Amino acid sequence: MVPNNLRYTQTHEWVSLEADVCAVGITQFAVEQLTDVVFVELIKAGKQVGVKDAFGQIESVKSVNDLYAPVAGEIVARNEALEKDPTLVSADPYGKGWMVKIKMTSQADYDKLLTPEQYEKQIASQAH
Repeated sequence: MVPNNLRYTQTHEWVSLEADVCAVGITQFAVEQLTDVVFVELIKAGKQVGVKDAFGQIESVKSVNDLYAPVAGEIVARNEALEKDPTLVSADPYGKGWMVKIKMTSQADYDKLLTPEQYEKQIASQAH
């Protein structure tokens, strides 16, 4: 359930690192808590974000939640497909459901993210 090649945030975003660019999405655990995703709104490419800045919103039949940047940097891409088909987040959260790509300003931000083991412990304590 928790891919071991990613890093995680306490707010249930996942991060995949390639060179100095991080792909970001939400975890399977987050998808299960939200239930049916009906709308995704993402920040435009070219914008700067800081750690824990909102980069968008996700709406489900249950709630509307902000999405938080796990690293500081520039939004270099956003998944335009999610605006047309937000169900991609639920169907494939670690693949086609990615949300934004951020060109990091500091590797230290990435290094502070949760390891898969740390994230598994967190979600185990939050599961009902």
